Amino acid sequence: MPEKRCSAVLGVSPMSDCIKTRLVDHPIDYHEAMERLEQLAQRDSKPENSYPYPITERCSAVLGVSPMSDCIKKREQILIRLYSYWESGMTPQRFSQKWDITPEDMALICSCSTQTVNGWFNTSRRCYPPTPGHLRHLAIMDFLLEDFETIPKELLERLFSKEVRM
Repeated sequence: MPEKRCSAVLGVSPMSDCIKTRLVDHPIDYHEAMERLEQLAQRDSKPENSYPYPITERCSAVLGVSPMSDCIKKREQILIRLYSYWESGMTPQRFSQKWDITPEDMALICSCSTQTVNGWFNTSRRCYPPTPGHLRHLAIMDFLLEDFETIPKELLERLFSKEVRM
C-alpha cells in the first residue's frame, strides 16, 4: 500500500492531515487549540515550517498534493481553524468613536469606498451593513493602533513588507 508508506514518511494519515480536509466541519475551541499548539511546539524542535522528510513525487501523486505545498502539519491546521472561526470584529461606530478618524481613512482600512462607509453611519436610508471582513479589518487595525509599541520590529517588518510570499 503506497498510501500507508507515504503517510508514514510524512507522519500524517492519508489525506486526513492535508489541506484538502474540510476544516469548516471541525470548529475549534480557543483554549484547547492554544494548549495543543504549546504541546506541538515543545515536541517539535525543528524550525516551524520544516517537514521531517521531503514529500516524494510518488507520495504526492498518491496523496493528490504537490510536493511540500499542499500538505500541512497539525500546527497549521489548528492555526487555520483558529483564524477561520475568529469572530472578533469592531463596528465602524466603535472604531470611529475610539480613534476619531475620517470616513476616507476608514474606507482605506476596509478596502471599500467612502460612500460605503458613509452608508454605515447613515440611519435615514437603507444601506448594506459592514461585512465580517470589514469588521475584521477594523479589529486588526484597532489592535495595531493599540499595541503597536509591543509588536516586535521583525514582525512589523514582515507584516508590512511589500515582498510577495510564495
